[in-house]
Amino acid sequence: MPEPVHAAGGVLYRPGPGGVPEICLVHRPRYDDWSLPKGKISGDEPALAAAVREVTEETGVAGMPEFELPEVAYRLPDGRPKTVRFWLMRAAGAGPVHDTAEVDALAWLPLPEAAGRLTYPDERPLLDVVAALPPITSVVALVRHAHAGERKHWSGPDSLRPLSPKGRRQAERVAQRLATFGPRRLIAATPLRCTQTLQPLATATRMPIVVDNAFAEPEPMSDLPARLAAARARLAEVRDAGRVVVCSQGKVMPPLLALLNGDADPARYHTRKGEGWLLTWSGERLLGSSHW
Repeated sequence: MPEPVHAAGGVLYRPGPGGVPEICLVHRPRYDDWSLPKGKISGDEPALAAAVREVTEETGVAGMPEFELPEVAYRLPDGRPKTVRFWLMRAAGAGPVHDTAEVDALAWLPLPEAAGRLTYPDERPLLDVVAALPPITSVVALVRHAHAGERKHWSGPDSLRPLSPKGRRQAERVAQRLATFGPRRLIAATPLRCTQTLQPLATATRMPIVVDNAFAEPEPMSDLPARLAAARARLAEVRDAGRVVVCSQGKVMPPLLALLNGDADPARYHTRKGEGWLLTWSGERLLGSSHW
């Protein structure tokens, strides 16, 4: 079987004249086509990180991820299957195009014109999804704390167990993955390892970290239902900030995500240390949650 190709990209938009959104398309001289910015995922690079990187390289614009769009799948001319994961991204700071060998022109177009300019029909349904979305009012990046060694090897209070060298590297990657997220607030559960996970991001954004017990594992765990209710209520409050990063713990996140999504199976939301989810709201309505 041909080796599949995995890629990621973005539907990058900005407010145009009169507030009408404009979509960025890229022209690739090699194929003489107009397409959405995208590119191959490198090694074990997370898909969202690859999407942000490719959008920046091909457009020169830092994209703030907001919402995961449907995956696009097709076959390349050589028969290999290719899948592309896309995110809706709001344009932030702009700079020069880095991948000038791949892209020689950009076009910012209203949605109907962008759909008409796209060369590939497979990408047009993504713009239909974007056109049908209600206004996005808030996005929360929910992160599980990074690696902190083994509890049995720590003699002090568990709440003070620090990140391991592996965890510190994971914390740096969290900051890299959320480099263009543009958070307005950073919140960490009470254990030290949660604060330390957000510290590189706090340094990069020059923002304080607020410690909040609502996102910490309860003691005893029989109090978990009450803690989940508190976490859900706290999310409803902090969403007013628009873009928020929350660092929580492994026994809280799966049932909290299941509760938010109306899903009876928390196992679907198992999250490895140093990874997380993007939660997108329109008012009180959760539009979607995507793993990154």
